Amino acid sequence: MATAIERIVVQATPQEKEAIVLKARKLGLPVAELMRRGATAYESTAMDEELGILADKAKAAADRASESIDDVLAFVEASNKRIAAMEAEASTNMRKAL
Repeated sequence: MATAIERIVVQATPQEKEAIVLKARKLGLPVAELMRRGATAYESTAMDEELGILADKAKAAADRASESIDDVLAFVEASNKRIAAMEAEASTNMRKAL
């Protein structure tokens, strides 16, 4: 395990400090170790919710993009059929004219 050489100052009320010191004693840990473990283990539920919302929005955007691509592909296919029909008609008219 690496030796801790950096210091982080955390301000607390006297009541908060007392509660932290008591918890560290109860767990048999130095206050610094308790604070490190607490900070490392902390995960914000608000952040998880925000990430969930962002993921939902990203999925919705991807779904809309997919639908738009499908619409464009259908339009191109229909356009190609119209062009093929017009070319066939023009070819038939050219043969009749000759």
